[in-house]
Amino acid sequence: MTVSVFDLFKIGIGPSSSHTVGPMIAARQFTCELQALGLLARVARVEVELFGSLSATGVGHGTDRAVLLGLAGHEPDRIDPDAIASTVATITTSGQIALLGLQRIAFHAKSDLLLRRQSLPYHPNGMVCHAFAADGSALLSRPYYSVGGGFVVDEQGQRVHNGAAPAAPGSAGHGAGLPYPYRTGAELLAQCQASGLSIAALTLANEEHWHSRAEVERRLLHIWHTMAAAVRRGCASSGPLPGPLHLQRRAPALYQSLRERPEEALRDPLSMLDWVNLYAMAVNEENAAGGRVVTAPTNGAAGVIPAVLHYYAKFIPGAGDAGIVQFLLTAGAIGIIYKQTASLSGAEVGCQGEVGVACSMAAGALAAVLGGTPAQVENAAEIGMEHNLGMTCDPVGGMVQIPCIERNAMGAIKAINAARMALRGDGTHVVSLDKVIKTMMQTGADMKTKYKETSRGGLAVNVVQC
Repeated sequence: MTVSVFDLFKIGIGPSSSHTVGPMIAARQFTCELQALGLLARVARVEVELFGSLSATGVGHGTDRAVLLGLAGHEPDRIDPDAIASTVATITTSGQIALLGLQRIAFHAKSDLLLRRQSLPYHPNGMVCHAFAADGSALLSRPYYSVGGGFVVDEQGQRVHNGAAPAAPGSAGHGAGLPYPYRTGAELLAQCQASGLSIAALTLANEEHWHSRAEVERRLLHIWHTMAAAVRRGCASSGPLPGPLHLQRRAPALYQSLRERPEEALRDPLSMLDWVNLYAMAVNEENAAGGRVVTAPTNGAAGVIPAVLHYYAKFIPGAGDAGIVQFLLTAGAIGIIYKQTASLSGAEVGCQGEVGVACSMAAGALAAVLGGTPAQVENAAEIGMEHNLGMTCDPVGGMVQIPCIERNAMGAIKAINAARMALRGDGTHVVSLDKVIKTMMQTGADMKTKYKETSRGGLAVNVVQC
């Protein structure tokens, strides 16, 4: 699977890339296939089975709503978050879905969304869509796997792309002819050394395989503007987050406090950390509310990279659009290594595959825009993951709120420190990025299932829900 930077940074909705964005893409793909096979007019009822982690925490992550929206033809990057509640209410009230706006079929959100506690063999985040004719006969059944970061594959491991027929960046074989192919950190460094290019410049050259340079830069700045918009909305929106935890948003009050007392920055040399915390929590509170965020590389970790990028843009002299593009290209290059050789799925490897990967990406990217060499960038990325090894995914109540929101803030702070540590050295270090990624995967394999996005262990069972 060849991966583009734009596979890592996808605009979508909260609260989860694997439990919300992925199932929406899969459900829409199922509808598109029914249409392509000429079966849509014969469909009388649709049934969806959720397996493993999708079953365990699907409702808390909005999987039920995502499936309904996907079957109706909606896409994560296009749907208006403010229209989701009314759209879902219409479907659940009527018990019918308009498939791609063409016809209405029966789907009762509770009875036709079946929760299966066991997991399918390919991945913990599995789902199977079934379509039936009016006489009850089966028309089509398709399994899908939401493998983390909004990536969806079928039972052959082929990438699903929002129902699109043509190959797109990330599909098998699509990257043939890349000027600088790599899978591992060692291969990336070797390509940089041989070409004399920075990691960002090398990644840009690869992206030009699919798009012009101007288009790559335009799309990356659009990603940045979407991240910044999520911060602004998170700072402006108050009240409790959805769900039984009744967790109050904290970003608006923190934002007002920082704005009203700027003199504290003169007395407190660490006041910058308050702003980084704010940026991360604002994004993840917006994500928890089902708002528009950028998967970076997952929704559960969507606040880390925007927070560190805001730190660069707001606190580093000379920061500008060129640096922002460089930051995102470098972060994307690091994320591509994780996607190709490891996992971005909390259900597969725990939160080390989400916040840990985001911290690693952000650390390397910050080191790059601060003048680091490719070796120093690789070192920063390695430090960022090394000190997130073993992190469990144990969301209280199955909601992407506790400990997820604060965890993003901590991941951002770790990333900044990792970059600073790496820049104080010459890039030479004992543990390579590839070794720490291998260790992350081994640790995830050894981790008990109850600590991997099932809400059956850790904080999820030790915090009383009120």
